[in-house]
Amino acid sequence: MTTLVVNINDEQKERALLAFLDSHKYNYSADIQSSELSDSQKEEILKREHDFESGKIKAEPWDEVKKRFIH
Repeated sequence: MTTLVVNINDEQKERALLAFLDSHKYNYSADIQSSELSDSQKEEILKREHDFESGKIKAEPWDEVKKRFIH
């Protein structure tokens, strides 16, 4: 099986491509991703930034972070 990723920036072209795939009975999935953050994601980022600035959380070097995940 081959996976093909196609980035479509035009709604009309997207409809045409999906119609083509349907007409040929291709098995596909459409993964709609938004590059815009949700309101809750924005709030979480601002909260973490505030916590960092107030000293509640700290930054660590990347090598130290990797050690926690790579065994």
